Parts: sequence; C-alpha cells; structure tokens
Amino acid sequence: MARAEAVIADLRAESDTLDELVRGLDDAGWQCATPAPGWTIAHQIAHLWWTDRVSLVAVTDELGFAEILKEAATNPTGFVDAGAEQLATTPPAEMLAGWRRTRSRLHDELLAVVDGRKLPWFGPPMSAPSMATARLMETWAHGLDVADALGVKRAATARLRSIAHIGVRTRDFAFTVHGLAVPTDLFHVELSAPDGSTWSWGPDDAHQRVTGSAEDFCMLVTQRRPRAELDVTAVGDDAAVWLTIAQAFAGPPGPGR
Repeated sequence: MARAEAVIADLRAESDTLDELVRGLDDAGWQCATPAPGWTIAHQIAHLWWTDRVSLVAVTDELGFAEILKEAATNPTGFVDAGAEQLATTPPAEMLAGWRRTRSRLHDELLAVVDGRKLPWFGPPMSAPSMATARLMETWAHGLDVADALGVKRAATARLRSIAHIGVRTRDFAFTVHGLAVPTDLFHVELSAPDGSTWSWGPDDAHQRVTGSAEDFCMLVTQRRPRAELDVTAVGDDAAVWLTIAQAFAGPPGPGR
C-alpha cells in the first residue's frame, strides 16, 4: 500500500491547499466567475464535492454505485455537470463542511482498500491508487480554475508528478476519443520538475518525443492553458498531434481554454 499512501497524502495536501484558497471567501467571492464557462467558484467546489461523494460510494457500496451508473446512462454527457449545478446552490459554509467531511472519509476509505481490489467507475475499474491519482488530478485542475478566478499564482509542487503520469498514460485514450489511430511507436516524455530534477517516461531512444516544463505539461493535459502559452514541445509528427489533443480526464474531448 506504499504507493496508495503516498498519493493519498498528496491528495490530502492538494485538497487542503485549495481549501485554504476558498475558506475565507465571502458570499460574493463564491459567486466569482472562473475560466470554465458558466461556472463560479461555488460550481468548482461543488463539482469536487459531488465527485468525492460518488467516489466514496464506489469504494464503500458497489451496489449503490451500480444505481448511479444507471442514472448516469440516462444523461451521459450532462450527468456530472448536473450534479455540480445542484450542489452549487448549497450555502458556502455548508458546502465547505460537506466537502471536508466527504473527502476526509474518502481518503481514509481508499487507504483501507485491499491490494488487488478494483473499484467500479464510469470507465474501466481502477485500483485505489489510481482513483486517488485521478482525484488528485481533478483537485489540482479545478483548483487552478479557482486560483485563476482569484488572480492567485500557486507554487508548483512534486505532486504534479502523478498528474503528469496520468497525462502520459492517457495518450492512447486521447487519440481514440478523437477518432484517430493510436500510434504504434512508444513516446519519450521528459519534463523539468519543480525542484529542477527530470521526470521521464518511455524509452530514451524513442523518435517521438515530448519535452518541457512539468507544470506546463499538466496544464496542457488538463486543458487549462492553450498550448501556445506553454513550455512543451514535440519532436515527431505523432507527438505533435498528441499535444493538440492530449487530455488526462475521461469523457469526450474538452474545448480547452
């Protein structure tokens, strides 16, 4: 469980960092518009709260989660956003308290998942570390939306490594969801970490290569910044295409920023 413990610790820290951004907001602050069209800061936190609630059901009540899947099938493209819209009307203090309780319990339940167990989800079942990593990615990305709305520049941390890892692992999905053939060649991805070290994936001698800033790569795969603004470059035709379609999140292609 060492991997799970590490990523869940990162998830707790990322959640607490976002909590610090919003805990002092007044009612007007919670209604501040974020870069996501139609979403306020309240929507962003409501989305994280809703998804943590659903994740908790997946971990603790698989039959209950099967019912959620049935409901989602009736509105596959709007189900998640509808959940955020509903919870966004919650009074801010109640929302923040609910999110805190839910995420804390989710983190504890993920730590207790036995090795080898696969948790049900809207896509393929996943391990506890994978679910925690997905929650980390979403918390960081939606936290960036909140930070942008508040005009705050957040410090990059080593927690980005897990987010970058999802970005690399979802390469084939990005091609598939866009109706493109998945490249047969492996890519080499080499990123500059916040501490000046290097994180890398794939064979060193790969012809298709992506290099740049780890933080910028995470912004790219979560579609939080236009590629033209980011320090991420590609060598090879397939790698260049990937940087135009990369997405670390499930579901249909997003519009990006």
